[in-house]
Amino acid sequence: MFMINSLGKWFSGDSSKEAVIEIQEGQLYIVRPHSPKGYSELIYKDARVSIRRTSTEFNYQLIVTKVFEEGEEELIAEEEDVEDSLQNQDEQAFLLDEALEFRVTIRDTGEKVFAWNDLSGSTGDLWEFVCDYNCSSKTVEDFQLAAVRAQFERKYKKDGSRATEDELLEFSFVDEPIPAASPLIHPSDSRSPTLLPSPTSARHIDILAREEEDQEAMASSRSRGKAPAAETPSKAALSTMNTDGRDRLGRVVAELHLYDLGTSAFVQQEPAVEAIVYDLGSFNYWLKVSGSKETWVSRGVEDDLSPVFNFEYLSAIFNVYENDSACSWLLRFKDQSILEEFQQSLMQAMWEHQNQTKWGKIDERSREYVLDAFNDLTLEDADNPDLEQEEEEEELESDDEGLRSEHYDSDEDEDDVVTRDQDGNVNSLLAVGAKHDRSFVVRGNKIGVFKHTPDNHLEFATTISQVKTPKGKLFSPTKVMLHMNDANMILQNQDNPNSVYRMDLETGKVVDEWKVHDDININTFAPEDKFAQLTDQQTFLGLSNNAMYRVDPRLAGNKLVESNMKQYATKGIDFTTATTTEKGYIAVGNSKGDVRLFDRLGVVAKTALPALGDAIIGLDVSADGRWVLATCKTYLLLIDAEQHDGKFEGKLGFEKAFPKDQKPKPYRLGLTPPHIAQFTAETKTGLSFTPAKFNTGPDMKETTIVTSTGPFIITWSMKKVLGKQKEPYSIKRYAEDVKADNFRFGSDKGIIVALPNEVDLVRRAALKRPTRESIAPPAFNAAMTPKARRSRGYLTRNDIVDSPY
Repeated sequence: MFMINSLGKWFSGDSSKEAVIEIQEGQLYIVRPHSPKGYSELIYKDARVSIRRTSTEFNYQLIVTKVFEEGEEELIAEEEDVEDSLQNQDEQAFLLDEALEFRVTIRDTGEKVFAWNDLSGSTGDLWEFVCDYNCSSKTVEDFQLAAVRAQFERKYKKDGSRATEDELLEFSFVDEPIPAASPLIHPSDSRSPTLLPSPTSARHIDILAREEEDQEAMASSRSRGKAPAAETPSKAALSTMNTDGRDRLGRVVAELHLYDLGTSAFVQQEPAVEAIVYDLGSFNYWLKVSGSKETWVSRGVEDDLSPVFNFEYLSAIFNVYENDSACSWLLRFKDQSILEEFQQSLMQAMWEHQNQTKWGKIDERSREYVLDAFNDLTLEDADNPDLEQEEEEEELESDDEGLRSEHYDSDEDEDDVVTRDQDGNVNSLLAVGAKHDRSFVVRGNKIGVFKHTPDNHLEFATTISQVKTPKGKLFSPTKVMLHMNDANMILQNQDNPNSVYRMDLETGKVVDEWKVHDDININTFAPEDKFAQLTDQQTFLGLSNNAMYRVDPRLAGNKLVESNMKQYATKGIDFTTATTTEKGYIAVGNSKGDVRLFDRLGVVAKTALPALGDAIIGLDVSADGRWVLATCKTYLLLIDAEQHDGKFEGKLGFEKAFPKDQKPKPYRLGLTPPHIAQFTAETKTGLSFTPAKFNTGPDMKETTIVTSTGPFIITWSMKKVLGKQKEPYSIKRYAEDVKADNFRFGSDKGIIVALPNEVDLVRRAALKRPTRESIAPPAFNAAMTPKARRSRGYLTRNDIVDSPY
């Protein structure tokens, strides 16, 4: 009776409040066990459930309300001809009657589920509300008791506060089964599998069914003994983690291979190992690969695994870092269904860890988007004559080694100078001119100016020394952008987050401070459109953590145009970067990995691309808006923003939202795991890409992508990527880490590279396919004198800072 009476505070409380009790977070499914249309359907990926009073005494409704993401409700309201489906309705309401047979279960995985009959559906159809994992058992119990009492009051038309437990038991339907909302789906034969999320308990059923077969394989492995290892294979030190009693997210048996740096090949270590992904709780997961006699891999599931799944060779490759080295492991599976299971369990673990939310909260198309991004896109060498022609052209171009740069110093003793500033400053930022063939390299509070010659060389022009605010305070710019026909440069000073500065490049002086707003920062900025720097366009885009807006320097006082601002109320939006198309469409990335596409300022995004969980540190877009290029720390994403079928075929995601059953196709551009292992072995650090860029220019097609990591410049050929050619990238190694890089404007042949103490203009054709030789350090560079380095195309620190402006 105590538990029953405890509900009185809701039922006899403030009658003006509609909700008797509410659970704030969960998901709503409709389950149709016997329907040919499909077993289950996710109706609301974010929802809340409540019991509300009605205007009729002793009657209550069970209400499930859709919880919209930031801007989603406005976006749906703007869309034309929205289908009147369950997903597009704001809420579902059910009269709390015993005919619903409302019941509750707490599964062995901890999942808490409310279920009730779908009275308008077929026999056996159910509605299921799956509570968020943060929902306590006590809250679920209180909700169940409230539902029972509501049914009692409706049936007997009297206050339920005096009902006995025996009387309330009439409305307990614990014997009625509650099937899982999303059971395992048998994999299809498609190369890029469509996988639905499944509760841990459902996976256990499938895993246990195969364990007997797998044990036979393991026993066979023990009888044959371990395969010979490579002569000197790298071995990853094992992290310690007691996984006894932990829930399994997935378990498979596979062959295990290890990449051997000495032979540049994968060498089998054991013919049958057990690979298990464990759920440690709190969105932490553990990968363990064990053989007949030893554990080969034992480590947390994080993004530096860099997994690649190849469905042609039924394999998964991933890296394990330990003590400044990396081991590249390969698991080879018996069939595609086992590979698909491993892919889903590992990717679900990685995604949940990165996003700190449950995999089931995103819709099916978003899950496909995430899985597709990590499929191996380089499945075969395409028989493409265009690719062969491109390679021949590159070989011809590479014969020209005429990379030279004039040095503005006639003193031959310059060969002996120290090429580092005493204050520790190094080159940090690069801005490439579009109007006057100049590049600008920021080094502390100095800016070096370089001229691009017609024969694709660099000439040092001058140095802008002592960058100061209009009030005379020195500062080191943290972001720069050329502006208004390359006559001005916009500078960011991290000590003044509400303002930016304008430098007149004719005088080399900062002449204006533009305060954006008293309370809104400007963390990053971008041009109004792709080629705005070629015009007299004065306005540009600004972004704070949670707002995007137009900056108009012509305004009196604060420069933010409030009528063109879109500010998000949701915490943690954390915008990091933006870019624009030739028409002024806008792409914005944030620290969670979200990419939003807008057709203009001041409105909600037309398209929001699912986050993979890694921060977007750079964005670029093709001039026509077809291709969006996002940079994350260890990989790039090339996203096709064009819709290829349906009502808006031919439209871009900037212009019209993708239909709910479609998502743009992501191409994940990364180094192969063996190359990552070689890079790591050589540099003793992990990957960390600089913001990637397309080659660009008016009336020019984007053909190549450039970025860098550590001492390597890397380019991807768009033809090779889209043609699915193996290893579609080329590299060049320098003696020091690359700080910034970009194409020369209007060309895909020349790349400007800022090293810590030197600047180089290198022909793209000088980059080579990644091999042991091209990845190895250029030993001859260490012995070069500064004069010799200049003769090969470098400009040293003294070229940049020793000339007075």
